[in-house]
Amino acid sequence: MAPFCSLCAVTPSSSTTYISCLSASNDTIFSNPTFKLPLIFPWQKKEKVKMGPLSVSPMGFGTWAWGNQLLWGYQESMDDELQQVFNLAVDNGINLFDTADSYGTGKLNGQSEKLLGKFIREYKGKRGVQDNIVIATKFAAYPWRLTPGQFVNACKSSLDRMELEQIGIGQLHWSTANYAPLQEMALWDGLVAMYEKGLVQAVGVSNYGPKQLVKIYNYLKDRGVPLCSAQVQFSLLSLGDEQLEIKNICDSLGIQLIAYSPLGLGMLTGKYSSSNLPSGPRSFLFRQILPGLEPLLLCLREIANKRQKTMSQVAINWCISKGTIPIPGVKTIKQTQENLGALGWRLSRDEVTLLEDAARQSPRKMIQNIFQTR
Repeated sequence: MAPFCSLCAVTPSSSTTYISCLSASNDTIFSNPTFKLPLIFPWQKKEKVKMGPLSVSPMGFGTWAWGNQLLWGYQESMDDELQQVFNLAVDNGINLFDTADSYGTGKLNGQSEKLLGKFIREYKGKRGVQDNIVIATKFAAYPWRLTPGQFVNACKSSLDRMELEQIGIGQLHWSTANYAPLQEMALWDGLVAMYEKGLVQAVGVSNYGPKQLVKIYNYLKDRGVPLCSAQVQFSLLSLGDEQLEIKNICDSLGIQLIAYSPLGLGMLTGKYSSSNLPSGPRSFLFRQILPGLEPLLLCLREIANKRQKTMSQVAINWCISKGTIPIPGVKTIKQTQENLGALGWRLSRDEVTLLEDAARQSPRKMIQNIFQTR
């Protein structure tokens, strides 16, 4: 099982209540499980994002919860709703799904990949849509993966679990530069090999800091392999100099930044407070950070009220407005419907500035991933 903090965030479960600032129309939408958003969004043709050789939606969905019992309470009885979640997302233009070979608890390790493969095969929507779905999976830098061949085998195992012939983006889940630099070089060679063998259409990295990101970009470039994407924790709750430096590097090198934890594990949704904490391990973290978020949460709420959006939609839209591709997690139809509402509109420049000023005024920030390198 991969470490807690090395994975992508998801939004809270449907047992939580939505913020009181929802408009009556939004309340009706979210309470109706049969509601289906329009099949054609204004952004679908005009705002597809180029990511290496791929064309993806301006937002993807993360699937950490699909198999994780410890943190997200996954049970196999949820699979039917997860299939509906997948179908609803694809029907409405989402074609990027992020996963990892380490997603899943215990015997369910790899369950997220298995479910994604199954959902793609069983999708009954518009013909040909499956061909445009981009799976971005991450291969864990486990200590026993010491050679390029072992890393290539990890990719083949993911392909077997998903029953796919090719993966969209094969990503190195985290860097070992801080503790096993020799292993790091072998894993880089593994990325090159899986790309050259045609097992992946593109390669990416996750949890890479500025210096190491430039190093792997140059290494892959010398091998004739373009670095397609860099996935890092990026949100109003983790707005720091290092994250902005990573974004600037990505922009200058033509790397697409994928923003995980766009909702700060749920802290930016407005659904929690110091007296209303989530169950499980998240409660300890929330107890430390939430009391210092008043300026940011107030600003999110005010903009959400003005826009007739939810705080979650505003927080996700901020990530899009910054030129990143956010990948909020989803495991219920309600969450999917709400997150889709972050698309088709854009925060103004003034609203972006207000949110960032409020974020800087909030004394508490999201803890950084211990695996993110310098």
